[in-house]
Amino acid sequence: MNNDFKKDFAIFEGNDIIYFDNAATAQRPRKVMEAMTTFNDTCNANPLRGLYDWSVRATAAYEEAREKTAAFIGAQTSEEIIFTRNATESLNLVAYSYGLSHIKEGDEIVISVMEHHSNILPWQMVARERKAKLVFLECDEEGTIAREEYESKITDKTKIVSIMQVSNVLGVTNPVREIADYAHAKGAVVIVDGAQSVPHRAVDVQALHADFLAFSAHKMCGPMGMGVLYGKKELLEDMPPFLTGGEMIEYVTREDATFAELPHKFEAGTVNAQGAAGLSAAIDYLRDVGFDRIRETEDRLTKRLMAGMQELPYITICGANDPLLHSGIVTFNIEGCHPHDVSSVLDTEGICIRAGHHCAQPLMKHLGVQSTARASLYFYNTEEEVDRFLEKLGKVREWLGIK
Repeated sequence: MNNDFKKDFAIFEGNDIIYFDNAATAQRPRKVMEAMTTFNDTCNANPLRGLYDWSVRATAAYEEAREKTAAFIGAQTSEEIIFTRNATESLNLVAYSYGLSHIKEGDEIVISVMEHHSNILPWQMVARERKAKLVFLECDEEGTIAREEYESKITDKTKIVSIMQVSNVLGVTNPVREIADYAHAKGAVVIVDGAQSVPHRAVDVQALHADFLAFSAHKMCGPMGMGVLYGKKELLEDMPPFLTGGEMIEYVTREDATFAELPHKFEAGTVNAQGAAGLSAAIDYLRDVGFDRIRETEDRLTKRLMAGMQELPYITICGANDPLLHSGIVTFNIEGCHPHDVSSVLDTEGICIRAGHHCAQPLMKHLGVQSTARASLYFYNTEEEVDRFLEKLGKVREWLGIK
């Protein structure tokens, strides 16, 4: 595979757009688009339902994607892979199905202050419905959660610990394995939000000691509308369905129903088979690129980006000073400039960054800011793009009339 990865992406043809919003959504290479087109052109039919050739081949493609996903994250069996719409739905599935059926009054649910709203709101709901307590792990300015913090907050009352592996704001990597081991010793179940980790590094659920892992295809060069929930088989088997309807049943009478076996009892209705084909191709593509190369590129570009930003005295970077701790995510503010204005001005120069609270308002409050700008990198970004970004960034205050 060549080193000029931009050639693999049709969206970059014929323009010089700098796309630095990869933490929100990654771009899709031709191989992913072609895989979805091939599915539509050759076997577009309902999987799991028909006995004719197209449906049989659609089923095969869908289940092949499940098997490939299981191997990709180290699941013990493909039955442990549930396809959803996105990581948000995956986390909600665990909250509604496992949380509501296992949490009782007086129990505690532990999350961190840096969680994405998708990993806060579902647990607020469970705590409210079951009269349980939601406990927050605090972090320092770099995003580090100290051992003393999680050991003091995870107690015998803790039944669930749900934490992101990599922060979408600070880029910091949480000590998930250590937290999981401590939580398991207290009898708690551990849920990992892998939305920002799975696209950028090799993730093994066995090595993490994760009971559940959630992630989205669209952040890893796959299609939107396709998410994954990994869950240990024994936990999934004990959970009631999240949604009910077609395909997730075994038998229905007027009065009752019995549900299908794993994983289908959690996949009600017509499934996103085209999306599964895209996810399968995205996994193949990332494996071809190689996670070592992805990490090396992101680290090198982040180091260059942060060094240039640190030369501008009016820019404050959130999180660690060490670029290697940012996972390609650099969140910042420019003195005197609202992040929305920064983003809008850079857009006129063909530069795409994110601005706002990044669905992490408790962390924003913890850091003492209302909102920030965020540049997030991926393996197809280049040093030339970083340099042009820095050049334009240095002119933002002038363009906004700030002296």
